[in-house]
Amino acid sequence: MVFRPLEDHFGDTARAVRERRPEESPLDAVRRQFIEMVEARDPAVGLNGDPIARQVRELVMRTPVLMERAFLAAQKGTRDLAALLAEETGDIMAATVAAAMLSAARNAVIEEHHRRIDAGEDVDTVAADAPERAERAFALVEHGLGDYARKA
Repeated sequence: MVFRPLEDHFGDTARAVRERRPEESPLDAVRRQFIEMVEARDPAVGLNGDPIARQVRELVMRTPVLMERAFLAAQKGTRDLAALLAEETGDIMAATVAAAMLSAARNAVIEEHHRRIDAGEDVDTVAADAPERAERAFALVEHGLGDYARKA
């Protein structure tokens, strides 16, 4: 009962790719869906100040069995995306890497939202620059890590 609302969103990336527009890449579909969720302040992307939603997340994060379930559900979402991409491309290894990267970019931005709100920032402040953060995260996927954090 506590976990069900969260569980529905672990398949968001696969859903975005499955339902993408003609000529739209998987990256563009996931990025577009995420930005739409940011603009709607969907709790699934960490931009909801509702105390109950925040308490449910905190409960999951503090309860090992729920945290494990969240981890496994997130992994299933990534595997489902990889399977969908592999079905389309025939390349399971590249599909697995792409799915992991898309999921990781999305999750990193969500965690940043939670971190900032938990630290006391107003949801409106966090939401104001959320699209920019999402664009930066997905740009790393789009352009690769290349020179990112190269040691001088």
